[in-house]
Amino acid sequence: MDVNKIKLEVTRFFKMSGFQMRSEVALLLVDKIKEFSLEDRKKFLGTALTNIQNQNIENNSIEIDNVKSILRDSANRDNFNEESETVFSVINAFDIPSYEYIKESKKFIIKKNQRKLLAPATSRSEYIRNRYNTILQRILRHDLFAPNHNENIRTSENDSKKFSLKYAENLLSASTVNEVVMLGLLSKFKEGKFYLEDPTGAIPIDLSEAKFHSGLYTEGGFMLAEGSYNDGVLKVNGLGFPPLEPATSSRAYFGTQNYWGGPSPTLLKYSKRLLDYERLNFGASLIFLSDCWLDDSMVMDKLKKLFIGFDDSPPIAIILMGPFLKNKGSPALLRSKFSQLADILDLTFTLKNETDIVLVPDIEDPTSANILPRPPLPQTIVQDLMKKHKRVILATNPCRLQYCTQQIVVCRLDLLRKLCRNTIKFPDTGQLADHFARTLMCQASLTPFIQLVMPTYWDFDSALSLYPLPDLIVVGDNSTDFQRTHSDCMIVNTGSFPRSKYSFKLYTPSSKTVEDSQIPDDDNENEA
Repeated sequence: MDVNKIKLEVTRFFKMSGFQMRSEVALLLVDKIKEFSLEDRKKFLGTALTNIQNQNIENNSIEIDNVKSILRDSANRDNFNEESETVFSVINAFDIPSYEYIKESKKFIIKKNQRKLLAPATSRSEYIRNRYNTILQRILRHDLFAPNHNENIRTSENDSKKFSLKYAENLLSASTVNEVVMLGLLSKFKEGKFYLEDPTGAIPIDLSEAKFHSGLYTEGGFMLAEGSYNDGVLKVNGLGFPPLEPATSSRAYFGTQNYWGGPSPTLLKYSKRLLDYERLNFGASLIFLSDCWLDDSMVMDKLKKLFIGFDDSPPIAIILMGPFLKNKGSPALLRSKFSQLADILDLTFTLKNETDIVLVPDIEDPTSANILPRPPLPQTIVQDLMKKHKRVILATNPCRLQYCTQQIVVCRLDLLRKLCRNTIKFPDTGQLADHFARTLMCQASLTPFIQLVMPTYWDFDSALSLYPLPDLIVVGDNSTDFQRTHSDCMIVNTGSFPRSKYSFKLYTPSSKTVEDSQIPDDDNENEA
C-alpha cells in the first residue's frame, strides 16, 4: 500500500481523537505498520491511542518522543505477551491499577500517581467523585437517557420515554421543577433527613411517598431519584439504582489497557491463545469455601477428605477464606494450625504438586486493621505451610483471580448482613439474594457504604470496584448460599463451610457453571 495513504490514515486516526501529528512524526509509525494488514493496522493504532492518552499530553500535539514510547511499548509487548499470558494468577488488591474517566476523550485512563495507605484528605472526595463519574458516564449511554441524534426518527407512543438528568446546581437555581431525575450520593447530614449529593451541590429529599425499586439502599450508595422539586426539597416518587451495563460494552471505553491487574500490559480477556486453552480444558475447576476454622477438628477432618477426594483430579486452585480460627487466638496458635494443614496436604500426591492453595483472610484474622482492602496473612504465620508446599498463595481481601480469559473477584465479608443492617428500607417483596446481587452490580462496588460502616483505604478504592463487571463474583458470607446471574455476570455466595454441613462451591470455567458440593459424613460414600 502507498506510504502516503498510510500516513494520511494515521494522521486522520489521531485527529479524530483530538491529537495533532506532524508529517515527519507520522512517518515513524508508518514505517512500523506499512506491511500490516488493514485489521492489524487498526488494532495497532487503537493500542497506540491508549498509550498516547496515558501519556497525558498537555497541548494535544504528538511529538517524536511520544511515538518512541509507542514503539517501545509495542516491542515490549511482542517480547512479553507469551510470558505474561499465564493460565492462572492471583492479583492482590494493592496491585490493581487505579483509573479515571476522561470526559473529553470519553475514555478511561490508568492513573500513574503514587498511592498511599495513609492518603491525604483530598483522596476521600476524589474516590467518591471517581465512583460518581464512572456511574454517570454509564447512565448517559443508556437507552433511557441517551439523546436521539437522528431528528428524522420520531418515537412512537409505545417507545420508552427518554429522561434528562438534572444536577444539583440546576435545582438550586430554580424554585420549582416538575419533572426531575437526578443521580446522587445518598447522604444524611442531619438525623432523619436525607440528601442527594453530586459534585455541584446537595439537595434535601423527601422519601415519605417514594416507591423503592429492587435493591438494598444505604447511605454511601448512588441513587437515581425521580420526582418533583419545590421549595428547596426534592419530593421523590421513585428511587432506583443506576442501570446495569454488560461488561462487553464497558470494556470498549478502556481500550486494550490492562485495568484488571497482573503482569500483562494488555487485557488477557482478548487473548485468543488463552481462550482456546480455556475452551479445550474441560476438566479445569476452582473450589471456593469460607470459614475455614483450622482450630475445629471437624473442619480439619473435612478438609482432609476434600484434599484426598480431589487428588485424582486436582482443581486449578482451592480458595480457602477465613476466618481461620473459630475462636480468637494468638498468631502463634494460628501458625501451629497452618502447620497441621501442611501435614494434611502431605497426604496427597497429585494435588499438592498441581493445585494452588489461595488463602484469603477475613477481617478478624491477625494481624490487620478492620479496613478494606485487607493485606495478606503475614508470612511468619504461614511459613511452615509455605516451606512444605510451594504452591501456597497469600492473597488480599478482596483479591482478583485471572483464569485464562475469565475474571473473578473474591471477597470474604458478611456483606449481606451489613447491607440489611444499614438499608434505609427493607424490601417488601422478592428474594434477598436478588436484592443483594442487584445492589452490588448496579453500584459497581463491593462497598456501597459510608466510611463509618465499612472503612476503606481511599487510594485503593479501585480494588473494590466491580466495573466493568467480571465473569464471576464470589462472596464468602455467613448467610445461606446462593447464586444469581445478571448481565452475563454471576454472583455466588459460598455460605459458611462448617455451618452449611461442609458444603462448598465448584466452578467450571469451560462451561461457566457453579456446582453445589458437599463433603459426605460417611467414609464409604463417594467423595464430593
